[in-house]
Amino acid sequence: MYDTFSTDRLIDQWLMEDIGGCDLTVQTMIGKDERGAFVMNAREPMIVAGIDVAAQVFRRYDPTLEVKVAVSDGERVASGAILARVSGSARSLLTAERTALNIMQRLCGIANETARYVDAIAGTRARLIDSRKTTPGLRMLEKHAVSCGGGLNHRLGLDSGVMIKDNHIAVCGSISAAVERARKVLPVLTKLEVECDRLDQVSEALEAGVDVIMLDNMSVPDMKKAVEMVNGRTKIEASGGIRLETIRPIAETGVDYISTSKITQAAVAVDIGLDEA
Repeated sequence: MYDTFSTDRLIDQWLMEDIGGCDLTVQTMIGKDERGAFVMNAREPMIVAGIDVAAQVFRRYDPTLEVKVAVSDGERVASGAILARVSGSARSLLTAERTALNIMQRLCGIANETARYVDAIAGTRARLIDSRKTTPGLRMLEKHAVSCGGGLNHRLGLDSGVMIKDNHIAVCGSISAAVERARKVLPVLTKLEVECDRLDQVSEALEAGVDVIMLDNMSVPDMKKAVEMVNGRTKIEASGGIRLETIRPIAETGVDYISTSKITQAAVAVDIGLDEA
């Protein structure tokens, strides 16, 4: 989920960063009338994310370039799969190549990592969600990549919902006081979530009538107790230190959501190449 107008602004910045004054290599050795034809291909199995953004990088730099996309975001492809074909001015293709590959390698890496976590909790009621721990400037695209991998998006930004955390509670004095302050001015369709790291806080948040309770860095036994306490009266999110090797037992406690920053912060870029057609 991203807006093409906003994405174009990002692409302009990426290209300016990489090119600088000019692509000195192509300007000195590639003739302005020379043509090229290349294929973007997967060099390992992957989940596609950002193919249209990568294609737009080429078009943004040179609208005369012809880009034919061969796959769709969210699609699983094998090693060797052709993702797109690009042709036109050789100078333009070679200048925009790295920027297009960089963003797609990053986004596909996030989609791949997300899918690993989603697969790890398959068969439970829990759904995987992301966090705001994203690369500055790339949040919308990275969250789009999460959705391509089968995850759900948490807040897109600070204006997407109210999240009452430990420091908010410290300023307000208690969970009840913090919720009361927020409810007075909260838009009626906006969700309110409270972070709890103890079971007594879960009780207080439940009594305050919050929409979501986040269990922050709780042990699996305490998570099970919290799920029993809530008994379906509100949604429960587990968060804090979630790793691939620990996520399954957490999902089996009965929580509704599990959030982790690992799917964005620890994702490894995939290998994508641009080779002569």
